[in-house]
Amino acid sequence: MTELANSGIGAPLPREGARRLAEGRGRYVDDITLPGLLHIAFVRAPFAHGRLLGIETDDALEVPGVVAVIDGRRLAEICAPFDTNPPGVPGHASAPQPPLVVDESCFQGEAVAAVVAESRAAAEDGAELVFLDWDELPAVCSIEDAQAEDAAPVHTRFSDNLSLRHRFGAEDVSEAFHGAAHVVEADFSFGRQTGVTLEPRGIVAHWDPRTEELEVWQSHQVPWQMREVYARQLGLSPQSVRVTAPDVGGAFGLKLHAYADELAAVAVSRLLGRPVKYIVDRLESFTADAHAREARASCRMAVDAEGHILGIDAVVDAGFGAYAMHPRGSFGEAMQAAQMIGAPYRVGAFRAEVRGWRQNKAPSGAYRGVGQPIACAITEEMIDLASRAADIDPAEMRRINYRRTLDEGTRATQAGLVVEELSLDACLDKLLEAMDYTALRSEQAALRAKGIYRGIGLASFVELTGVGAGLYGPLGLTVAANEACRLTLQPDGSLTCATSVTDQGQGTLSAIAQLIAGEFGIAPEGVRMVAGDTGRTPYGGGAWASRGMALGGEAAKRACARLRDGLLELAAGILQCEPEALRFEQGEIIGPKGASGLDLAELAALCHYRPYDSPTGQVPPMTVEESFVPAALPYIASNGVHAVHLEVDPELGTVDLLGYWVVDDCGTVVNPLLVDEQLRGGIVQGIGAALYEECLYSEDGQFTNGTLADYVVPMAGEMPDIFVEHVSTPTRATGLGARGVGEAGTVGGLGAVRTALGDALVPTGARVSQQPFTPGRVLAAIMAAEDAE
Repeated sequence: MTELANSGIGAPLPREGARRLAEGRGRYVDDITLPGLLHIAFVRAPFAHGRLLGIETDDALEVPGVVAVIDGRRLAEICAPFDTNPPGVPGHASAPQPPLVVDESCFQGEAVAAVVAESRAAAEDGAELVFLDWDELPAVCSIEDAQAEDAAPVHTRFSDNLSLRHRFGAEDVSEAFHGAAHVVEADFSFGRQTGVTLEPRGIVAHWDPRTEELEVWQSHQVPWQMREVYARQLGLSPQSVRVTAPDVGGAFGLKLHAYADELAAVAVSRLLGRPVKYIVDRLESFTADAHAREARASCRMAVDAEGHILGIDAVVDAGFGAYAMHPRGSFGEAMQAAQMIGAPYRVGAFRAEVRGWRQNKAPSGAYRGVGQPIACAITEEMIDLASRAADIDPAEMRRINYRRTLDEGTRATQAGLVVEELSLDACLDKLLEAMDYTALRSEQAALRAKGIYRGIGLASFVELTGVGAGLYGPLGLTVAANEACRLTLQPDGSLTCATSVTDQGQGTLSAIAQLIAGEFGIAPEGVRMVAGDTGRTPYGGGAWASRGMALGGEAAKRACARLRDGLLELAAGILQCEPEALRFEQGEIIGPKGASGLDLAELAALCHYRPYDSPTGQVPPMTVEESFVPAALPYIASNGVHAVHLEVDPELGTVDLLGYWVVDDCGTVVNPLLVDEQLRGGIVQGIGAALYEECLYSEDGQFTNGTLADYVVPMAGEMPDIFVEHVSTPTRATGLGARGVGEAGTVGGLGAVRTALGDALVPTGARVSQQPFTPGRVLAAIMAAEDAE
């Protein structure tokens, strides 16, 4: 049993259930089997763009075990295509995406036909024998090609490839730049990435024609969203659809979306009246999963002689791929990449334009941080460029310009962001002390004299967490803004929490159990968590935008208060005292004179078995439910500062990470162990974006590095020690005070590596604009700078 005296908020408890998963006793989608289960293998488009002229399936149907080969026209009879054009995003246009190609395929890997068989092996054998007759069409892959005046259309239904155009801030910022002491400008290029979750996507669907009910098991972040998606696309009542997310092996936003191939699997089950399973293999996942981060940007910054930012003017061009990911779209990454530029700072005049471009590539969607890492990287490199121009230390340059919100509440930035109080000064102070910034600068100068190039990079960030009604609601998207908790007292005194929050490895459920246990003074083992099942949990959003503790934890805290107040009122009647004089401690009722002789188990037994022993003959409800969404804020902002120390080999172009520090303010920390590892995991993904990861395509749209032998992800041996520290400023938007932390590591990671690399290359005069910063790109930049001299 956990030590009760150290089991509440702030206790560094090991994650509940971690041993079960580490021992291989998890229950994932691929572990689920049903009587009569069929398996699907998809035949996918070999070209980036083509017109489907015909499908020949006779040979495939001769394969032993193959039950059916289903094409897009047949599925279209029972299943509507995704239409992802929210009314609240003016100027956005995306083509409808059918579950299977009907006429036109728009990216390599798009699903064309479903081969259904008694085993996955038989389905794959059959898929190899399906013949597709194609007319290959011109493909447009890069952002530059999509922008060209004579560009071929990505979809033949459109005359051009512009999918979105939007502006944040002022129409004209020229006055801020006129007469500025310094104006710096730079171009940026960000490589396309994908999530590479430990467990690939997977789905089991069972349409029961007898009851006309659909049950789906899916590796996903948001089961309630998917219940509504399947009901809408198949013309069903939501009440006839149940979606369960069992153990999920990583998600990172990749499993936030609705995918056409998963919709096709569900539709196949309804068509055949039998359960079906589809598991995405690792090779498929590279071309069929959502991508993210592909962008090009330019930015100008004006500062005065003292280093104050007078204005920012930026343009972000984002690669959207062939379709908008359903139901949230592909625009979120691009919109936040533009809107969040300069978020930690007072920036004077502000203008940022964002443009999204259709491409014959896999659709782009949400990925950890959703545009914020790009915004942070742009902002922080511009700060460094300005600090060099003004001859001001980079740390001091940041302190001069930090946004300091007013005590009376929130205020909006020039980009329209509503930012609660920040603690960037305190975070920077703690960070500089932890890394011994002054000593590192002295060492850097001494080593430069010897031809050793080390860099120190800083990245200050604001992370939008706890997103509620203020984001998707105004866009016209039917996405749940709330999180909910249903708390039940069991007869033995244990508690069951059914929560809308889901867990893909973060440990959120363990933290909520710890919070509840602390409210009643019991061990966390006395709280049973139920999640990820629309048939057993209250309605809510799931896992996205760092909402788990910020919203789900608040809902749980409020449910605890209602249940506890009812129990203490009952105990007060028994003990003949005021409820305010009582409290729970280690599962016992403590009164003005100490232990009362009553405990939680005894109250539970009375309520369930002997309500007539209550002084009033009545007992309080044993189940309470609370739902929470921030009313005063569209989201809750956290903040912090990252720092990186690295060395560049000018002969090889290699980057060696020597040290990493982060000071984060996520408000109230329920479990510091979980929070610190969330930060470290996010930082590793940020480092991956900076130095390793990129989805590469040929000119004709063929994915060229779609294996883990070619798509490079960071490994443990390549990572530096990561020092984590905290400043705590509880948000005033909730009683719990948690701000959210799930994406903070990734938001600042890319920018910190970028600024450290730029600092290391100062003696060479080189700048690397294209990320990831591979040795080849670093070396090319150094050589180009030498040639320019």
